[in-house]
Amino acid sequence: MKKHALFAPANRPATGKISKGEYDSRQSWGLLATINLYECDIQLIKNPREIKKFIVKLCEAIKMKRHGEPLIQRFAEGPLEGYSAMQFIETSSITMHFDEEKNRAFVDIFSCKYFNAETALNFCKKFFKAKSCKVQTIIRD
Repeated sequence: MKKHALFAPANRPATGKISKGEYDSRQSWGLLATINLYECDIQLIKNPREIKKFIVKLCEAIKMKRHGEPLIQRFAEGPLEGYSAMQFIETSSITMHFDEEKNRAFVDIFSCKYFNAETALNFCKKFFKAKSCKVQTIIRD
């Protein structure tokens, strides 16, 4: 299992992702990108309409076809209370969890179809106005 990690401050785009060539040469089953976003705009991460808009636009940005409507629910208690969301895509799923206490967002994208994790990271960072972020990508083979 090969894993890449990248940290990107707010004023710099991410670089150094797994290339399509590397993905194809490994005869991979899928690609997982785990994205952490820090110091997000609280008004965005606690608004279910904005979260739905984010899901739709993220799928467009990484060229994934949504399968059905996203599931967006608010639950838990105390500091863990917040929204979680899930969107099936034709090649797997996208899940996300939002931490309102520390203004963080966590997005996991798994797909059997290659996608550009750098594009995903930069889109997420821009949408939620995160001051910093990091991504780890893992080839599932």
